[in-house]
Amino acid sequence: MKLGVFTVLFSDKKFEDMLDYVVSKGIEAVELGTGGYPGDAHCKIDELLEDEGKLQEFIEKISSRGLIISALSCHSNPLHPQQPISSEADEVFDKTVVLASKLGVPIVNTFSGCPGDHENAKYPNWPVSPWPTDYQEILTWQWEEKIIPYWSKKAAFARKYNIKIGLELHGGFSVHTPATLLRLREECGPEIGANLDPSHMWWQGIDPIEAIKILGRENAIHHFHAKDTIIDQQNMNRNGLTDMTPYSNLKDRAWYFRTVGFGHDSKVWADMISTLRLYGYDYVVSIEHEDGLMSIDEGFTKAVDTLKPVMVKESIGEMWWT
Repeated sequence: MKLGVFTVLFSDKKFEDMLDYVVSKGIEAVELGTGGYPGDAHCKIDELLEDEGKLQEFIEKISSRGLIISALSCHSNPLHPQQPISSEADEVFDKTVVLASKLGVPIVNTFSGCPGDHENAKYPNWPVSPWPTDYQEILTWQWEEKIIPYWSKKAAFARKYNIKIGLELHGGFSVHTPATLLRLREECGPEIGANLDPSHMWWQGIDPIEAIKILGRENAIHHFHAKDTIIDQQNMNRNGLTDMTPYSNLKDRAWYFRTVGFGHDSKVWADMISTLRLYGYDYVVSIEHEDGLMSIDEGFTKAVDTLKPVMVKESIGEMWWT
């Protein structure tokens, strides 16, 4: 397994400076944003697709430092009911798949998106209750008319380029749990898998280790994010899981993100890493930092320090004791 980082953290750094910095911390892989919510500070997709010289120079800057690209990421809402928003997301996704193929990167990460509740909707509608039955009707319409048709086409497109799609299971989007991921995978094909982020499992009340087992049995984990979450039980009792308190108002939120090791201790992270290996995941653990209590550099460094000792670098060849 390799320790990586989602470089959106360092969007203020020049590309080469960012690479040198993460290498100095012991990072072995970078996950690069190509647009959408992560931005494209370190990966100008049109420039790289249109200029072979710049593409090769880009590859050389990464490989010469002993790094690999774990994934290209274009998280956005390609199912947004406002056509300019969804069209932009769709275009960036397609270009990202093509660029990933040219770079030899196996994974493109994004969100599933979330549609509206009818053809003329203006905003996404995320049903989270089976009753009143209006919500079930909305959910059925979304899956049958929007989610499955769209991702069936995108899975076929990715298949053509030998690319896997890592959907981040994130609240607010249609695919946000192991069950919804597996439903879409069954409908659209094995190109669809998870970019599994335990931070979003914890706040939904899902044990990440059990999520790894559920998805791992289906070979449905394509990529893995390392980010932590803390639950404030007093605020949880008041606001519930679907807390709409702004992220900036940490004292009043039911849950908020922490850097690795500050929501759950290293034993929990060691158990997750071991379970990933148990179920066949031997790729990159990519650090994502969205901790509102510490700086990027401090949070990133502490995440590296927590994860390095628990990473599994070598698998057993033969069980000599049996």
